[in-house]
Amino acid sequence: MSGEREQQRAVMEPHSKEKFVYQVFESIAPKYDIMNSVLSFRMHKYWRRFAMKKMNLQPGQHALDLCCGTGDWTISLAQAVGSSGRVVGLDFSPKMLEIGKQKLEHYRLADQVTLVEGNAMKLPFPDHCFDAVTIGFALRNVPDVKQVLREMVRVTKPGGQVVSLELSHPTWPVFRQLYWLYFQRILPLIAKWLTGKYDQYRWLPESLKTFPERHELADWFKEAGCHQVEVYSLTGGIAALHIGRKLDR
Repeated sequence: MSGEREQQRAVMEPHSKEKFVYQVFESIAPKYDIMNSVLSFRMHKYWRRFAMKKMNLQPGQHALDLCCGTGDWTISLAQAVGSSGRVVGLDFSPKMLEIGKQKLEHYRLADQVTLVEGNAMKLPFPDHCFDAVTIGFALRNVPDVKQVLREMVRVTKPGGQVVSLELSHPTWPVFRQLYWLYFQRILPLIAKWLTGKYDQYRWLPESLKTFPERHELADWFKEAGCHQVEVYSLTGGIAALHIGRKLDR
């Protein structure tokens, strides 16, 4: 019951949520990649490739990947901008970053990518310094979504891209019912079997329930200082891609 009470406080109180999410990701880091596949029906790689195609990054550009986790999107960004570009991956979980560091060494990208332990709510970077800022499957977990979007816009160059790839609310009626059954009832049991963790994954459906649907999130992008916000519903609404351009003003 104590885990359930902590989850309920996390939904209501930003500081409690931040502490709880930190503990969750520190504890699940070794199994994070396999659970990403389970959570997304193995579609997360396809969604990320779709996002990269839409972003169309160019060699030599600079990118920031927020809440980078174990670094999969960070690696895709680095491969897109090439050796003449630079990529920073930021996460608040040291254990996640350690796994990301191992991946970068495997892909021989360690010299091109800088991993930073930090908080997405208050980014340790100056204004207008990245051509693109991304956040993947993490925006729903932050204490204040609008604050994170403002920070993403702040560190993006005028005309640069602000990008979120996130789980969303399914749009197909029958599929929506099946998905929520899977997400709320079956997924936590699979997680317990694979990772030995139950409470951590039982919390995930709650994080999505309180997250804005894709059109409302697009409005939040605009409030934060983006225009030309593109919204893509993926796989029946399981996920959504948002790409906004920072205003030139």
